[in-house]
Amino acid sequence: MASAGGTVEGIVVVDRHGTIQFAQGLGEDLRVKSLAGHADWMAEIRVRRLQPFTIDRRSYVVLQTPVAVGDLLLFSRASSQAVLDFIGSVDFAYDILGHLLTDPFDAMTIVDAAARVVYISPVHEGFFGLSHGEANGRPVKDVIENTRLDRVVATGKAEVGEIQSMRGAERVVTRTPIKRGDEVIGAVGRVMFKGPEQVETLSRRINMLEREDEFYKREAAAIRNRSYGLDMLIGDSAPMRRLRDEIIKVAPLEIPVLIRGESGTGKELVAQALHRLSARRDSAIVMVNAAALPATLVESELFGYEPGAFTGADKKGRKGKFEQAAGGTIFLDEIGDMPMEVQAKLLRVLQDRIVERIGSDRPQHVDFRLVTATNHDLQELVTAGRFRLDLFYRISAITIEIPPLRSRVDDIPDLVAHFIREVADRHRQPTPEVTDSALSYLMEQPWPGNVRQLRHEVERAFVFAENGRITDETFAPVGGTRTSSTAPRMAAPNMAVYGDKAATLKASVGQVEIELVRAALTRNQGNKKRTAQELGISRSYLYKLIEESD
Repeated sequence: MASAGGTVEGIVVVDRHGTIQFAQGLGEDLRVKSLAGHADWMAEIRVRRLQPFTIDRRSYVVLQTPVAVGDLLLFSRASSQAVLDFIGSVDFAYDILGHLLTDPFDAMTIVDAAARVVYISPVHEGFFGLSHGEANGRPVKDVIENTRLDRVVATGKAEVGEIQSMRGAERVVTRTPIKRGDEVIGAVGRVMFKGPEQVETLSRRINMLEREDEFYKREAAAIRNRSYGLDMLIGDSAPMRRLRDEIIKVAPLEIPVLIRGESGTGKELVAQALHRLSARRDSAIVMVNAAALPATLVESELFGYEPGAFTGADKKGRKGKFEQAAGGTIFLDEIGDMPMEVQAKLLRVLQDRIVERIGSDRPQHVDFRLVTATNHDLQELVTAGRFRLDLFYRISAITIEIPPLRSRVDDIPDLVAHFIREVADRHRQPTPEVTDSALSYLMEQPWPGNVRQLRHEVERAFVFAENGRITDETFAPVGGTRTSSTAPRMAAPNMAVYGDKAATLKASVGQVEIELVRAALTRNQGNKKRTAQELGISRSYLYKLIEESD
C-alpha cells in the first residue's frame, strides 16, 4: 500500500470521541497512540490533512482521511526531503495536491516503469472520452495518440514545451521522468487545456509561427545559396581597403588561393567574395570543413560513390564535393587541421583534377577553382611534419592575409552599426542607440575572437540594452563593474592661456584637453593612434577633441 509519502508503515483508526479503535504497524507504538489521542493534534491534522511526523529520527508523512467511525491515519516513510519541506511548510499542501490532480486547465497523465497508465486526471479522461479509471493498467500508447511518455520512461530524459497533436488539436506538453535514485520508476505528462476561445487562439498562433518558421527556413536557404560580395567585408580602415584590393586583383585568376587569418576574422566571407567576383560566379561554391573529414569517410565525401558501393550507401549513389563544385569553386576551410592521410588523397586530385567515385571504374575530369583557408602557419606545420610540403605548394600559389580586429579597431563603429541593424531586423525590433562610451570601450578591447567575438558581444548587448541605449556598462560582465577608461588624463592647466578672464570649470578643462591634444599631435607628427595612446584616451574621443579644436 502506498500514500503521499511512500509505503504505508502504520495505520490508526480514531473514533469521534478520540478513542483508538484499531492500530497496526507503526500505529501500535505508544507514542503514536498518544499523539492520535491528543485532541489538539487531531484538530490540526483534520484541517491540514497531511502532516510531517518524526519518530526515532525517522521522518514520516501522516495522511488523515474521514471514515464512518471517525478518522483514519496512514503513516508512511517520506520519500524525499522536498516532500517533507513542502508538507511541513504549507498548511494547505493537501489542497494543492488536490488542485493539481483536478485542475481543468492543466491535465496530467502518470505512467509506471512499464509505460502503463496508472492515473489520468479527470479533465484528460473527459477529453479522451474515458470513464473514470478506464485507462488504468493499459499501455499509454493505446490510450493517448502521439504520446512519447513511453519514450521518456525508456530514456529517462525530459521533454519540455513540446507540441503534441491529440484528437485534431495541438497542445503544449511537458513530459518528465520520475526517478528513485538512478532508477526510472515512471513518468508524468502535463498538458495545458483552456477554454474553446483560448484554445483556438493558441492554435492560430501555433499555425502562424509554423508559417513564419517555414519563411525563415526559405530565407536562410536563399542566404546560404547566394554569393557574398565585397559589401560583406565591413570597414574602411587601411588594412580592409588593402584586403579588398587584393581580392579584386586575385578573383578573376584561376590560381589556387590560400586565405590566412585568425579564428573569427571572416575567412569564409573572403572565399565567397573571391567566388562572386570570378568568372565562375554563376556556378556553385561548395564549402568543406577539412578538419572534420575523417579518413574513413574522406573518399565518399570528396569523391562520391556509385549505387550499392558499400553497405549503407544511398541506392542512387552520391556526388562527391569535387563533382558538386564542377564549374564553380571548392572552399576547403581549416585545411591546416586536415589529417595527414587525408592530405595525401587530396593531393592526387589537385594534381590532375581527376576523381573516381567509390565503386566506379570510370575516372572523370572535374573543373573547379580551389580556395583554402587556415588559422595556422602552414610553414611551421610543414617543419613540424604535420603538413605535406607538396600540398602546401599546391594550395598557396597566392596567399591572402586577413587582418585581425585589433589591427583595424577604426572599423569597429561600422561593424557594430552593421551587427546592430542585422540583429534588430532579425528580431523585428527597433535599432538601439550605441553611445560613444560603448564604442570607445569596444575599441580598447583586445578581441582575441576577432569579428565573430564582436558580433556575439553586440548581440548580447542588444538583449540587455536599457531604454533603447547601449552604453559601455551594457558590455560589463553580469554582476561585474568596470571603471570607464575613456577619460583623458588630467594635467595642471596653464593659466597663461586664459589671461585674467574668468572661465567656467568645464570650459577651462576643455581648453586644457585641446591644448594637450595639439601638443601631442605635433610630437607624434600627426599620428592619431600614437597620440591617443600617449594621452591615455580612446581614438574616438581624440577625434572628438580634434573636431572641437577646428
